[in-house]
Amino acid sequence: MWTRASRSRMADLEKRAKRYPTDLTDEEWAIVRSFLPAPPKRGRKPSTHLREVLNALRYLARSGGGWRMLPKDFPPWQTVYWWFRRFVRRLLFRTIHDVALMLDREQEGREQSPSAAVIDSQSIKAPVAEERGFDAAKKVVGRKRHIAVDTDGRLLMVNLTTADISDSAGAQSIVGSIQKRWPWLKHLFADGAYDRTKLMDAVGYRDFVLEIVRRSDAEPGFKVLPRRWVVERTFGWMTRWRRLVRDYEQRLDVSEAMIHLALGSLLLRRIAHP
Repeated sequence: MWTRASRSRMADLEKRAKRYPTDLTDEEWAIVRSFLPAPPKRGRKPSTHLREVLNALRYLARSGGGWRMLPKDFPPWQTVYWWFRRFVRRLLFRTIHDVALMLDREQEGREQSPSAAVIDSQSIKAPVAEERGFDAAKKVVGRKRHIAVDTDGRLLMVNLTTADISDSAGAQSIVGSIQKRWPWLKHLFADGAYDRTKLMDAVGYRDFVLEIVRRSDAEPGFKVLPRRWVVERTFGWMTRWRRLVRDYEQRLDVSEAMIHLALGSLLLRRIAHP
């Protein structure tokens, strides 16, 4: 039952709903709220509204600021961080992202579970990571993001490793577990770096089809390659969120949660405001 104080808080929240472009709209909040933990029936009621916590996290991911630099409009950064760690343990951001992905595919007239994916990797600097590696090809010290996306660029799975891990080795982990989340997926597209014996054996063992889309050096200049350009656009979507330009997280699970938070927010906006 709504009290006068709770009505006043909600009215004040609605009045300030568009303080920042990253704030959840009412339509987005209607989709997300069912995934959040319910308030306890006993004991002290929480004084922080979880919508405000999510607003703070989306602002943090988009602006690239530190926890202690959250504006005063949001709850205290310690409260936001406490809820964030709890959400990470519950895999909340991945769950919201995957549900939003299925809704977005359905809205576009596609099957909820994709049947084909494109895999690629991105090496980025990770100045505070617990473990880092050196990518000799990209001359980057940090981590590598191995991702699989559907044929429209929606993120299906991400595997984070140190930057010295090869593309084919990082993809083996994706091949080994992606069907647990997307059971109808059978066809993979990749570039020439994935044409390796161990990866081919792993793909054949799990009844996948791996199609290598090779670059042609016969024609000069930049050429858009079929399928492969889609995954590059996904990396572009990531780097629009400044927290993802580099990997600022120490832990891999936190880094993965930030990726799902960012790309899940993009999908939510597309669903709620087509």
